[in-house]
Amino acid sequence: MKEWKIDYLTHSYGVKTLFDDVSFSIQEKQRIGLIGVNGTGKTTFLKIIANRIKPDIGEITRPGEYTINYLSQKNELDPTKSIFDVVFDGDSPMIKAAKYYEETLKKLSADPTNPKIQEAFTMAEKKMNQEDAWNINSRASSILNKLGLLDSDKRISDLSGGQKKRAALAQVLIQEPDLLILDEPTNHLDFQMIEWLEGYLSSYRGSLLMVTHDRYFLDRVANEIVELDNGKLENYPGNYQQYIQLKAEKEMNEQRIAHKQKQLYKQELAWMREGVRARGTKQEARKQRFKDLEGQVKGQEKESELELQLSGTRLGKKVLELKDASKKLDDTLILEKFNLLIQQTDRIGITGTNGSGKTTFLNILVGEAELDSGVFTIGETVKIGYYKQINEAFDEDKRVITYLREIAEEVKLSDGSSISVSQLLERFLFKRSMHGSPINKLSGGEKRRLYLLKILMQQPNVLLLDEPTNDLDVQTLTILEEFIDQFSGAVIAVSHDRYFIDKISNKLLIFKGAGEIEEVYASLTEYLEKSDQVKKEKKPELQTKSAKNKNNRRIKKEKTTLTYMEKKEWETIEEEIEAIELGIEEIQSEMEKVVSDHVKLSDLTEKQTELTQQLEDKYNRWDYLAQYV
Repeated sequence: MKEWKIDYLTHSYGVKTLFDDVSFSIQEKQRIGLIGVNGTGKTTFLKIIANRIKPDIGEITRPGEYTINYLSQKNELDPTKSIFDVVFDGDSPMIKAAKYYEETLKKLSADPTNPKIQEAFTMAEKKMNQEDAWNINSRASSILNKLGLLDSDKRISDLSGGQKKRAALAQVLIQEPDLLILDEPTNHLDFQMIEWLEGYLSSYRGSLLMVTHDRYFLDRVANEIVELDNGKLENYPGNYQQYIQLKAEKEMNEQRIAHKQKQLYKQELAWMREGVRARGTKQEARKQRFKDLEGQVKGQEKESELELQLSGTRLGKKVLELKDASKKLDDTLILEKFNLLIQQTDRIGITGTNGSGKTTFLNILVGEAELDSGVFTIGETVKIGYYKQINEAFDEDKRVITYLREIAEEVKLSDGSSISVSQLLERFLFKRSMHGSPINKLSGGEKRRLYLLKILMQQPNVLLLDEPTNDLDVQTLTILEEFIDQFSGAVIAVSHDRYFIDKISNKLLIFKGAGEIEEVYASLTEYLEKSDQVKKEKKPELQTKSAKNKNNRRIKKEKTTLTYMEKKEWETIEEEIEAIELGIEEIQSEMEKVVSDHVKLSDLTEKQTELTQQLEDKYNRWDYLAQYV
């Protein structure tokens, strides 16, 4: 079994230690999701694994001829090349054979009677057979098609930012390395592309290491979660849902320990205040114990303050309204006689195909783009906060805390109290040691978080968010989601992140292109499931004549009583249900005893899931049988 591993990994960025003597390994068919707050070093870790960065310290062990492909967040493609050239830009014999074949085929199509080209084409076919490379051609066509890259002759310089990201993704997928490393692979993908990518990676034959903010994607693709925190790695077996459960169990256990420590801390504090005169060894040890407890308790209290409940300015009933709104951008129709009333407490999720005008729509709402025709009305009390896809221009030498103090020295919370900018930064996951750092020392994700915090500090009553999940970590997104839940004004968010849209919206605008916009009052998951169902129902059912007759006979013969075997099943089904319920209770009891053992917890969670499914099946069976008793 192929295994890649690194031991004693230690690496710093400036004065900041990102990894402190950690070990990591990845085996065949492992699909690892790497999570952690922006700035902890996730991208640096991926680059070390991909051999793009040399670690300060680290012993790497890898099998011979072990191939690794890396998808970076930043565009690294040669702008002078075509999509075809970059996709087949690899050193493997299979890639070279396929590339030579495609180039020769194009020449033959242009000049089919040329004997030299015919001879070259024969040689190209021979190489394709030798390297068994025929499959890579069809795979490349399929992947490019699924990612919406239909013109493979198009130059990289002529592509949009999203298309460049998809071309880079196609490049690493087509080569099928032993280890595939993906940094935010779902950025710039619409939900059909994300769904396809989930299926592709779930059956990937090699190993996978990825960083992504998309929690549904993590849940459906990963079979292990690795959390990076304070320079250490912690492994959690299972997908994202199992990680959440194991993490919750761990924190509950830590809270129980913390409660005991606080009680002990109070006792020690009382003892210290008594001013014991004796200076024996026991007393000195006890004083040191007090200091240790004090540090632990204060650390726990500090970590619990990850919340953001800012007050907003008053918002009247009239917010934003579009009447018969029409808009074209170049040759693309964005809106056509579109009507929309946005009210005080609306939570609108906007999603749809790339290039359909979602960002332009937000620009219209904020006044940065004008309608071609129609009426746009904005309420008198409206104060908009607009989080764009691209950061505003930072003064990179400016210090983090100075950047925010230009907005205010302190900010009011929803309960009427005030907190300083420094306290606010800590609540938004910026450690106190970072407050005086220049902005150029922040990671890309930390800059996005700082930009978001500045917008929220301005205390808007209408919040426009354009792809907020891109480049923000899961912890920051959780804080943002909780903020939106408590926010008293209207929220309009463009995103392809299904989890985020499901969590924050009560209405959807689906941009389908060519000015077609569908209004939906459902979650995005429900909408996509319904859309899939409609597609399936539209497919013609191919049945033989005998099969149709058989189905007709089944319909005519309606069931009125239980069969003999069903009667026997009915006699024991309630006992079986009770036994399964008892088994679930025993597992839950066992889970409470092993909260700190992730491996055992994972096994128990898997058993609990199996029993829960069995119980649901039994209940469904009971409902069915009960009709005929």
